[in-house]
Amino acid sequence: MTEEQSYSMKGKRVLVSGSGTGIGTGVALAFAQRGADVVFHYSHSEAGAVKGAEQARAMGVKSEAFGADFNDIDQVHGLAGKAIDFLGGVDVLVNNAGITMNAPFEEVTVAQFDTLYNVNIRAMFFLTQAVSMDMLKRDKGAVINLSSVHAYHGLTEHTIYAGTKGAIVAFTRVLSLEMAPKGIRVNAIAPGWIVVENHHKAMGEDLDLDEAAYNIPAGFVGQPHDIGELALFLASDASRYIVGQTLVVDGGQMSIMANMGDFRQRRQWKFGKDYVPAS
Repeated sequence: MTEEQSYSMKGKRVLVSGSGTGIGTGVALAFAQRGADVVFHYSHSEAGAVKGAEQARAMGVKSEAFGADFNDIDQVHGLAGKAIDFLGGVDVLVNNAGITMNAPFEEVTVAQFDTLYNVNIRAMFFLTQAVSMDMLKRDKGAVINLSSVHAYHGLTEHTIYAGTKGAIVAFTRVLSLEMAPKGIRVNAIAPGWIVVENHHKAMGEDLDLDEAAYNIPAGFVGQPHDIGELALFLASDASRYIVGQTLVVDGGQMSIMANMGDFRQRRQWKFGKDYVPAS
């Protein structure tokens, strides 16, 4: 693969929120591998963000980790300022920071609701607003928001989380209309199942990924670098005609029609016998 085909990011300055773990780390390192200077952000995963920045610097790029509590708008604005000062400007913003929880609808508390909406959508909104002020000085930039397949398909006990992810899809679509004439492209990525540390924490170390992969048409569970590769594309000029879209990366999970059994098996039913030739 040539450098052009691999979406070289040399000279680009990138801020990835929520990059102390999981998808965020994978995305940030993907940009560093392509030559971008990268700021890692963390709220609770300081060790992971610091390690990520060290790995990025070992690749020969400029990198640092900054903390910010996304429940606090002042800290959100502070992160934007620190990233712009450290990098000398931001060309690409990846809004990855997000948290989840599950609880039956009737048990959800106001504090839980506020925390997820504060971190997942309010902080994204105002971080983008702050960083875009720098992008507008050059009339060019790219914003990539991380949503989820939860924005499209329902899973019980995820009413708050799914609501925030649906909001991101709508936010992306409308913001793109305002920013495109100003040279800033806004798109989103909606990952399906991507293996991250929190899956093992929540589901136990005996989590069987081979069993999980059986239900995914691609035949495997995605990795953070799978999202990183798409983020690189969306940040590059190769995607210049993609504006306001949310691209699903799920190994084919959303392509399966519900209640239709194993997608590998031939259908037992035969439709069209009376009116379609040789059916």
